[in-house]
Amino acid sequence: MLRATGLALVPALVAAAALAAAEKPIEIQEFPVPWKDTRPRDPDFVSPEAVWFVGQTGHYLATLNPKTREFTRIDLEDEPGPHNLIVGDDGTVWYAGNLKGYIGRVDPKTRQIRHIAMPDKAATDPHTLTFDEGQKNIWFTVQGGNFIGRLNIASEKVDLVRVPSASARPYGIVVAKDGRPWIVLFGTNKLASVDPKTLQLTEHVLPRADSRPRRLGLTSDGRVWYGDYAQGFLGAFDPKTEKIQEWLMPSGKTSLPYAMAVDSNDRVWAVETGPKPNRFVAFDPKTGQFVNSTPVPSGGGTIRHVDYDPK
Repeated sequence: MLRATGLALVPALVAAAALAAAEKPIEIQEFPVPWKDTRPRDPDFVSPEAVWFVGQTGHYLATLNPKTREFTRIDLEDEPGPHNLIVGDDGTVWYAGNLKGYIGRVDPKTRQIRHIAMPDKAATDPHTLTFDEGQKNIWFTVQGGNFIGRLNIASEKVDLVRVPSASARPYGIVVAKDGRPWIVLFGTNKLASVDPKTLQLTEHVLPRADSRPRRLGLTSDGRVWYGDYAQGFLGAFDPKTEKIQEWLMPSGKTSLPYAMAVDSNDRVWAVETGPKPNRFVAFDPKTGQFVNSTPVPSGGGTIRHVDYDPK
């Protein structure tokens, strides 16, 4: 549930195949959210007693205590359509006010909310937020406005970087250990990266014109992994060599890979949202094989985001 490089890149395309040696299906526990038709999404695991998430169409922030199965809720009276949230080490909750053009900051003690406006009115829809190393900055995407943003946590200053490709729809975002954010440009067949010192943006063209990357993850070797939502591939881009490899997902071109995460064994997890029920699929880069495919008991609807906690 809950800067185009202009390179001629040639991918290694591998046909979908049966899973490698059968691996025991993962255990999936589900917690029915008590507020119907509110699109609960984008969980952030804070502790065994607190998983935060947003109600995108219900206009709230909420927590789940997995041990007691209790839910709490903070209503957002301005109805900002919160799309995503992240929780800092100090307990501060940050959320994307997707319909109102701001990032919200919630004080962990008083629960008071402050809005941080975008410096450009064209940046109407902050989308997905993520911290950099040390949590000094929040990098974020602005899908419709076509920006990549950086919010300095101490000063609350916002820098915006316009994506040169028109209607690029910057979507999923992760930050590498060197501080460089990587972004998928969902409206194109491109990834993007931003130099954190100069804010120069570089577009990295994927080899298939009809690919549409949506979410992404990073493995310890520095490779950037993406799910091609349009054509059902799992892909890996190596920033060192600029080479790309792609593997067709187990459910084929109709798999619609969406939510993604990388676990502490460097296995890449992606949720196939085309099959009903949705399926959690794991890929092992060491063997180049898919090693798990587990259906979601309730069906899952469309699982848009997952959070991996190494503990």
